Amino acid sequence: MDSEILDRETGGDISGEVGVNYGRLGTNLPPPRISVRLIQSLLKAKRVKIYDANAEILEALRNTGIQVSIMLPNELVVNASTNQTFSNQWVRSSIVPFYSETLIRYLLVGNELISSTGGDISGEVGVNYGRLGTNLPPPRISVRLIQSLLKAKRVKIYDANAEILEALRNTGIQVSIMLPNELVVNASTNQTFSNQWVRSSIVPFYSETLIRYLLVGNELISSTGNETWAHIVPAMHRISHSLKVFRLHKVKIGTPHAMDVLQSSFPPSNGTFRNDIALPIIKPMLHFLHKTRSFFFLDVYPFFAWASDPTNINLPYTLFESRNITVTDSLTGLIYTNLFDQMVDAVYFAMKRLGYPGIRIFIAETGWPNGGDLDQVGANVHNAATYNRNVVKRLTQKPVLGTPARPGLVLPAFIFSLYNENLKPGLGSERHFGLLYPNESRVYDIDLSGRTPESELAPVPPAMDYKGKAWCVVAEGANVTEVAAALSYACSQGNGTCDPIQPGNPCYKPDSVTGHADYAFSAYWAQFRRVGGTCFFNGLATQTAKDPSKFCFAELVNLQSGFVIGLFLIISLK
Repeated sequence: MDSEILDRETGGDISGEVGVNYGRLGTNLPPPRISVRLIQSLLKAKRVKIYDANAEILEALRNTGIQVSIMLPNELVVNASTNQTFSNQWVRSSIVPFYSETLIRYLLVGNELISSTGGDISGEVGVNYGRLGTNLPPPRISVRLIQSLLKAKRVKIYDANAEILEALRNTGIQVSIMLPNELVVNASTNQTFSNQWVRSSIVPFYSETLIRYLLVGNELISSTGNETWAHIVPAMHRISHSLKVFRLHKVKIGTPHAMDVLQSSFPPSNGTFRNDIALPIIKPMLHFLHKTRSFFFLDVYPFFAWASDPTNINLPYTLFESRNITVTDSLTGLIYTNLFDQMVDAVYFAMKRLGYPGIRIFIAETGWPNGGDLDQVGANVHNAATYNRNVVKRLTQKPVLGTPARPGLVLPAFIFSLYNENLKPGLGSERHFGLLYPNESRVYDIDLSGRTPESELAPVPPAMDYKGKAWCVVAEGANVTEVAAALSYACSQGNGTCDPIQPGNPCYKPDSVTGHADYAFSAYWAQFRRVGGTCFFNGLATQTAKDPSKFCFAELVNLQSGFVIGLFLIISLK
C-alpha cells in the first residue's frame, strides 16, 4: 500500500501520538471551550476521544487540528443495528454539521458493550417471579415452567432467594435480583453490611447464574415513608462499591418506581417529577444512573389508570386494540395510539426536564389482571391475554418500535407475574396477575419470546364482567382465632357496623365467630368499598355471588348499577 492510499484511508494520521479521553461524568468540570484549550496548552495532545457526539465539545474542537474520536452511546446501539433510518438520522445530526472543520476520524459503536451490558440489551420480555402464595410450585419447577411454557429469557425476583438462584444456574436466563425494602437503610449507612449482603447473596451464584441487575428496593417512594427516601441513592452507591470490591462488573444497579413519582403526566411532554422528590431524590439518582449507564426502572400499569376513569379512558386504547382513537400531544405534535406509550414518554420527558434525556427506561412491571373482585370491571382473562400478548408483540417487534418520543429505542420489560399469588393484599385483582395458576397450568396461552404467531396461540374466552349482587364472607379454611381478631377490627370501624349482631339484637343468633364475621365483613365492605375498603382481611375473607342467607346478612352491592344499596335483613328459611 503506497503512502497516497494510506493517507486516503486513514485520514493521514497513523502516528503514535497519545491522546486523551474526555469524559464528563462530573458536576464541577470546566466547559468544553476551556477543556479544549487545556488539552492543547497543558497536555499538548493531538487526539481526543469523547463518549458521545456532544455538539458543544465538537464546536469547541473546530479548526483546532485535534483528531477526534466520537461514540455512538451504548443505549443507541440496538436502534442503529435494526433501523437504517435511525442510523442515517444520527449521523446527519451528530457528524455532518461538524465534519468539514472538525477532524472526526473515528466513530466508536458503544463502549465495552459486552462487559457493560452482559451482552444483552435485547427487547425480549421476561417475567416477574413473586412468591406471595401458599400453594406455589418450588423454584426448580418454576424455572422449568418459565423456560418451557413461557419461553422467557429474563426473570426478576423480589429478593436474592438462594433456592431460586440455584435453580437458575446454567439456564441462560438473565436474572434481576432485589435488595428488599427493609434492608435499604442498613445498606445506605453501613458499607460492611452492603459488602456482606453482596458476598452472601450474589458471589456464590455469579459465575454460573446470569445476574445482570440488582434493584435497590421496590417502589420505595410509593411504599415507604419519606424518612426512607434519602437512603435510596446512598444505598445504590454503597452497593455499587460492593460490586466493585468483588469484581462483579456485569451487574447494573437500579430501583423500580411506580407512576406516582410524577406530578404531571398529561400531555406526555408535560411529564414532571413531584416537587418533593425531584431535586433531593430523583436528580441525584438520575446522575448515578447516567454515570453507571444503567436504566430507570418503571412499573407501568395502564389497567389501573383505566380502572380509575373508565368513562374517559377508552378500553381498546388501553389494550393496544384501538383502530381509530389517537391522542395528540398538543405541545410536541406526537401522536399516541395506546396508553402504555403515553405513560412511558411522560417519564422520558420528566427525566429530560431534570437534565437527563439519555437515560433509558426498563419496564420493571407491566401486566393486566385475569380476575378480581366481583365488582372489578375489566379484570378478566380475555383482557389480560389481549394486553399481555399485545405488549409482548410491540416490545419484541423488529424493527424496534420504541415510543413516539423515543422511536426505535428498545424497551426491555418484565410481565407481572408468573403466578396468581393468593397472599397479596388489596383488591382481588392483586391476586390475579399471573400467567400461570399455582397448579402449573396456563391461565391463557402466551409466548414471551414473541416468536409464536398470534394465530397459533389458543383462543381466550370473551370478556365477561359479573353483574349482580355480592357478599363478603369468611373464606373456607380460615383460622378461627384470626377470624375473631378480624371480626373485632371490622366492628370497630364505621358507625354501628356490628350493632345487629350484638346480644339481644335481631342478628345475634346463631352465636358463632364465623356467623358474626360473615355479617361484619359484609357490613364493613358495604360502608368502606367506595374509599378503598376491600373484602380481604389478610386472606380471611372472600367475595361470593351466592346468597349465604343463614341468618341476618348484609347485602353489599348491586354490581349492575354499581352503587351501594345499603344493609337489610335476610331471614333464613331454615
